[in-house]
Amino acid sequence: MAQEKQKPQPKPHSPPPQHQERQPGREGEMQPPPESFARHYVGSGKLQGKVALVTGGDSGIGRATAIAFAKEGADVAIAFLEECQDAHDTREAIEACGRQGISIAVDLGNEEGCKALVEEVVNQFGRLDILVNNAGEQHPQKSISDITAEQLERTFRTNLFAMFYCVKAALPHLRPGARIINTASVTAYLGSPELLDYSASKGAIVSFTRSLALALADKGILVNAVAPGPIWTPLIPSTFSPEHVARFGANTALERPGEPDEVAPSYVFLASEGASYMSGQVLHPNGGRIVNG
Repeated sequence: MAQEKQKPQPKPHSPPPQHQERQPGREGEMQPPPESFARHYVGSGKLQGKVALVTGGDSGIGRATAIAFAKEGADVAIAFLEECQDAHDTREAIEACGRQGISIAVDLGNEEGCKALVEEVVNQFGRLDILVNNAGEQHPQKSISDITAEQLERTFRTNLFAMFYCVKAALPHLRPGARIINTASVTAYLGSPELLDYSASKGAIVSFTRSLALALADKGILVNAVAPGPIWTPLIPSTFSPEHVARFGANTALERPGEPDEVAPSYVFLASEGASYMSGQVLHPNGGRIVNG
């Protein structure tokens, strides 16, 4: 009898020092590369026949989630800003699962762009069942005095305003049983002295999730969130110093950063029938931090 292939054990330490000069970061330039292709994820038809839209789906958590959705039987559209190669690789991985995949470049901070995004998805697939609001950005600053009005607005526009815009555009197409899943962060609960605007935007996402869940309950639309801890994605080397990257995730209970593939199952669960009695809730794949939220 053939021996079952063992799943690789998670990396025990933080990544080596590195930095990328541009945002958004590129997954292809990261060392070691993140585990974001759901290679060891085995689907079981949980999302058969569904259509999902994942913003920030070109890399990291968005990529892993999009591919896991495809393995569960969903057709998947991903939205990205300008990371064309990463988006191409993700779309190919979706199609390799036997599902339809499309990638759409869009500035999610623009309401008209979000409207056009949703319209294109519905035109291509004929429906929309799952909206994952995942795109985000962060810009560390040593002091609140260093956060300009432009940075503050940009952070909230990408992280929070885009969620409002995408939900507004998607709502006419969502039927009872549809799911909206928002990406928050452990920083919404623990705070971060160098990510004041980012943490504030993520805290707002938690409140947005809870309030939207109440607002859409009578329509049968379920709204939840995922608040990841330190996850090895392009956001990390593109925003932090090499020294910070070398320590990234080491202060969690598991003493390492998480991989995107370790977070994607939380999104699959919230999108599936297994979460049919959950709304307004937040899941916490964060390496063992107790946040009571």
